[in-house]
Amino acid sequence: MQCVRRQPARTKSQESLYRASLALVLPTGLEDDGDLQFLMNGGDLLKVRSGSWKKTRYYKLQEDCKTMWHESKKTLKSKQTFSVEDIDEVRTGRQTESLRKYTEESVEGRAFSILFKGRQKGLDLIARSEEEAKKWVGGLEKVISNIKNLTPQKKTEHWIYSCLRKADKNFDNKISQKELKSFLRDINIEVSEDYAEMLFQKCDKSKCGFLEGKEIEHFYEILTQREEIDVIYEEYAKTDGLMSAADLLNFLLHEQKEDVSQNDALQLIEKYELDENAKAKQQMTKDGFLMYLHQPEGLISNLAHENVYQDMNQPLNHYFISSSHNTYLLEDQLKGPSSTEAYIKALLKGCRCVELDCWDGSDGEPVIYHGYTLTSKVLFKDVIKAIQENAFKTSEYPLILSLENHCSVEQQKIMAQHLISILGSALITKPLGDQMPTCLPSPEELKGRFIVKGKRLDKLEDMFSESKTADEESVTEEEDDEGDEEDQEKKSSKTKLLKLAKELSDIVIYCKSVHFHGFEDSQDKHNTDKLSRIYPAGLRTDSSNYNPVPLWNAGCQIVALNFQTACPEMDLNRGLFLQNGQSGYNLKPSYLRDRDTKFDPITLPDGPWLKNKTLHVMVISAQQLPKVSERKSSIVDPVVKVQVYGVPADTTMVETQYIENNGFNPMWNENFQFDVRVPDLALVRFSIEDYDSSSNNEFIGQYTLPFNSLKKGYHHVPLLTKNGDHLSSAGLFVHIMVVDAE
Repeated sequence: MQCVRRQPARTKSQESLYRASLALVLPTGLEDDGDLQFLMNGGDLLKVRSGSWKKTRYYKLQEDCKTMWHESKKTLKSKQTFSVEDIDEVRTGRQTESLRKYTEESVEGRAFSILFKGRQKGLDLIARSEEEAKKWVGGLEKVISNIKNLTPQKKTEHWIYSCLRKADKNFDNKISQKELKSFLRDINIEVSEDYAEMLFQKCDKSKCGFLEGKEIEHFYEILTQREEIDVIYEEYAKTDGLMSAADLLNFLLHEQKEDVSQNDALQLIEKYELDENAKAKQQMTKDGFLMYLHQPEGLISNLAHENVYQDMNQPLNHYFISSSHNTYLLEDQLKGPSSTEAYIKALLKGCRCVELDCWDGSDGEPVIYHGYTLTSKVLFKDVIKAIQENAFKTSEYPLILSLENHCSVEQQKIMAQHLISILGSALITKPLGDQMPTCLPSPEELKGRFIVKGKRLDKLEDMFSESKTADEESVTEEEDDEGDEEDQEKKSSKTKLLKLAKELSDIVIYCKSVHFHGFEDSQDKHNTDKLSRIYPAGLRTDSSNYNPVPLWNAGCQIVALNFQTACPEMDLNRGLFLQNGQSGYNLKPSYLRDRDTKFDPITLPDGPWLKNKTLHVMVISAQQLPKVSERKSSIVDPVVKVQVYGVPADTTMVETQYIENNGFNPMWNENFQFDVRVPDLALVRFSIEDYDSSSNNEFIGQYTLPFNSLKKGYHHVPLLTKNGDHLSSAGLFVHIMVVDAE
């Protein structure tokens, strides 16, 4: 019989704190939701790691409604919690490799998995009953959804409240001066004793030696005051101290340089004003103005670019395509795990070209892994199933399956069977139309379709003639360097016999792999009417990446990176494909699609690519930066870097002074200027680091976007982690101006 743990009853003050916390995180009425109450009461779950490691653990949602606590037998391990905000997905059933491998089908209805952002290992769990499994999953999904939908102000309020509650050691709803100093350290501010005392005395109106009620509210107001917002708002709020629709329109036209009308200003007031009285008068308060600046309309990236806005009817080779190298790997290239999860993560990030290194497996089933290494193996058919289920969740445009084929003819036939049976009619198995195509089809024509890239026995035009193909087992193919970097030293020559199954060859339609012999051999076709795929060298065994920008400048379409590696190069990839609805397809500039182009990114001769612009960036402030060290006493010293990537003449970097001991609300007000000659190929990267005079700075957050997606005026810049996940509440505040260079 399993032991059911019961939580001690809350005291009156704890119940008050609990209710206040729920009110900040959850919509009205949801605090009494049955699934949520189930999570907060907690319960036992069977944790599954392997066939022999299955142990019961106790889980519960803590009273901040953002943190899950779990029992651990490692009593010396201090961290026994994880944040709900770190959860990427809650997946019902036996939908992970571990659960499928180590559990029976009979637990399907009781099983679920918690998958985390980044490289954090997921949790495979089995509830005591199907009913309880539904409550766990339902409760977690509700909390996750509500946290995602919190306004920035609510997130700030809840975060500060949680830190205040943590500082209130005896749960008496009062804050002493010592507790206030501890609280400031928790939110990433270090202040002198004199300043802490001055702040405390300013709020302690009752002079009783602690803050409570309205005094804590006053302290919160002082803490969250945005002086820079006050200055901007007061300059434009000309109607009895508030912004009328006309005042807001004046701000949008003259400061934000937007092409809008008074009706647009009225819509913003209706959408974001918090005060109902002000809204009724068609006015915007300072709180409403700050709310607007935190919303998509107030962020730095052009809102129109969040949807597909480019022409998607050009041939495939006219686009940059988001591409992954050795997609199956979660870590390094030598001994890391291969997993279907790696494919799912890449696809959900908008990747449109994935790689499959295929080798003969046991029991006649081909496998995917990094050949001649200690990386683990995953079944080819399991990968294709995962791809089929997740291919078009982020982007509806075609997915290219880049096959690196090392299999015997028999297992190649099985590969073809799996591709055809699992992908069905979505798999391209013949050219579109009844005639030999003269160019590649467009992303629009191939929506929702899979394209196999690999070797082919004959030419595509043979499909439209009476001729027969060569015997499937006697074809000589030149070895493609691509995908074979792991055994370069084992090669004695550059060509070898490649026995290819006709069944697999026949489903390679538009993307036949051909070895690249050099630019001289390819001058008549390179990067304008063919697809070029670039990938990391074999020496990058740590799964590091190269700078993709020079390859994009040269017009290369499929610039494949190790998606599993958090690095500045992946930041650039995310930044480039942030636009066009994150479709994974970006239309190349016209001069990179023209066979007769004279464009050269190095020499920059005169031409339509020269659109000389001057970019002015004012780095104003940042908000709620996370700590980079677990140590309570460690406060960040933030420094901001602004980098432009593009053609060599445009590539540059500047940085601000560092602000000492303030990660909560640092302010710089520093101005920078950039000359950008080829804006179509430029990316702008904002990054914040923790300054260290004696060693390398530590990364805090970054955001990269195309130059042409920058919005003018005052804007918040959202910050992403190394893995590309949003840093909740954290942000940078800047002013942007772009003018034609003289």
